[in-house]
Amino acid sequence: MFDWLQDLDTPSDFKGFDIVEIRFKGGRKDFYRNTHHLPLVTGDAVVVEAGGNGWHLGHVSLKGELVRLQMKKKKVPLDSKDIHNILRVATEQDVERWNAVRDLETGTMFRARTVVDELRLRMKLSDVEYQADRTRATFFYSAEDRVDFRDLIKRLADEFRVRVEMRQISLRHEAGRLGGIGVCGRELCCSTWLTDFKSVSTTAARYQNLSLNPAKLSGQCGRLKCCLNYELDTYLDALKDIPQVQRPLQTEKGDYVLQKTDIFKKKMWFAVRGDNNWVVLPTERVREVLEMNKRGEKVETLLVPVREEEKAPEVTAIVEGSLERLDDKIKASKRSKRGKKKNKSEETVGLAPRDSAAPQVAPVARPAATARPATTEDAGTTPAGEETRRPRGAAARPLNRRNNRNRSGNAGDGSRAEGSPRNAEGRRNAAEPGKPAGGPTEPRQPRQGNERRGGRGASASGDAAPNRPDGADNSANRPPREGGRSGRRGGRRSEGGAAGPSSPSPAAS
Repeated sequence: MFDWLQDLDTPSDFKGFDIVEIRFKGGRKDFYRNTHHLPLVTGDAVVVEAGGNGWHLGHVSLKGELVRLQMKKKKVPLDSKDIHNILRVATEQDVERWNAVRDLETGTMFRARTVVDELRLRMKLSDVEYQADRTRATFFYSAEDRVDFRDLIKRLADEFRVRVEMRQISLRHEAGRLGGIGVCGRELCCSTWLTDFKSVSTTAARYQNLSLNPAKLSGQCGRLKCCLNYELDTYLDALKDIPQVQRPLQTEKGDYVLQKTDIFKKKMWFAVRGDNNWVVLPTERVREVLEMNKRGEKVETLLVPVREEEKAPEVTAIVEGSLERLDDKIKASKRSKRGKKKNKSEETVGLAPRDSAAPQVAPVARPAATARPATTEDAGTTPAGEETRRPRGAAARPLNRRNNRNRSGNAGDGSRAEGSPRNAEGRRNAAEPGKPAGGPTEPRQPRQGNERRGGRGASASGDAAPNRPDGADNSANRPPREGGRSGRRGGRRSEGGAAGPSSPSPAAS
């Protein structure tokens, strides 16, 4: 036992308990009186008076007020004459002599067993303990019947030259002195902390629904395990709610016999004789069937009738401001924001932004020569008397001057004419609006003079720039540059816009 009060300071006028508990070999403990008031600490080696003559060595296991409780538990009176005195604290010489005596115990035990076999005595020697002064030896044995060991004592005393004492112990005490590992994987309780052995019966195994197999219920001592009593009280309390089934349950299909009971889960298993299909029933259902059988009624089936239970409302419906509704609000707000952004982008593409710094110039009508004929598509989309809007975005960008030949087949308005036929110059004809791509198209008009296609001042469809007041092609009025673009490209285009053979540029000449 651990002394929880050993580190506490006691008052000056407090008189401590003068009896100390001493531990010897094999876990044997006894009480001794500290008449000399020695300052002892738990674990100190002390020399005590032996039962007869001489002295013995042991270790302090408990002191103080806890010893009083232990004596009351073991029903040892405080004024008992069997309580001997503590002589002194053990010295190094006492400890060395005690260790030398302990080394003789193993050889003595084996020699004593040989003598027992020679005398053919029905007993079992389990341990030998020498007194520290080597004046007496105690032999511990176990036997089922009474044994006449008078001849054995004479032979052992003559051979070992000591006073012999024979002490019979039970099988449980024998296992405690020898020690070992139990089936639980821990050291035996009887060799560590268990000192009082209570009787264990098979009734404890029945209450716990254990199989009455002696090989499984027995410990190393050959008796029922002491741990069967540890949980017995808990099982007895749980069995109060379990109905006692003395007779089989009567049903229209037959009589059901109890097969197994789970005490803590409160479930019972029943089955018809000779049938391996077991039926699991709660204890409440078993009580109902027993009451019906007492009234002489038989149930159709042992199973509990299934009842349709009302579905419990979801947690989100109970909690105010559920998360699902919050998610729906967030998604709806995101959709509305996306729709607003989309509408704004469409409006910016459809309407040309006004530049406050640039001067506002009235739009000028296109010349008749360059005006595009109106189609049915334009008539359906643009009202009469209203000017067609200038395309914006990708459609308003000028064509790449390097790829001015429109190799990719893109039309002037930014749309791609798939499958359009090639003209005589090897170019694809751009599809006019309102006509299917790849259909018959009119031949393109050749450019005159130094007319540029897709210039900055003109739109992609050839309209005049709205910020030019005259609306005429300024490329014709602009003086030709020396070493111009046509000259730098080595004369790819001839005069008039048609591709011709390469000629040296004017700058080169």
